[in-house]
Amino acid sequence: MDQLKITEKNGANYILLELSGVINSYTSQEFSNKVYDLIKNTNLVLEMSQVEAIDSTGVGIIMAGFNDGLDNKHKLYIMNPSPYSRQALDDTGFSDTFLFIHSVTEVQ
Repeated sequence: MDQLKITEKNGANYILLELSGVINSYTSQEFSNKVYDLIKNTNLVLEMSQVEAIDSTGVGIIMAGFNDGLDNKHKLYIMNPSPYSRQALDDTGFSDTFLFIHSVTEVQ
């Protein structure tokens, strides 16, 4: 069975979610709840180097979270996406819209 592990860490002006495993329709409930709740109040960093796979549900959550961030004057950052997650985000045609970073020191 697919699993997704989410580790939450607080930063100075952001919350970091370290994601590990698979993001799909079976594992996305906790992920979506966290993204939608957190982006209302702060910048959000999704550390995705350990994401093994992501489907359209996961990509949709990221896109909606990015848009919710704009509405709330916060930013959603994608840090170190795995090749799988980077490809899924590139396939949307919106990858130039996303804020990709390599370190939390890049959070503004």
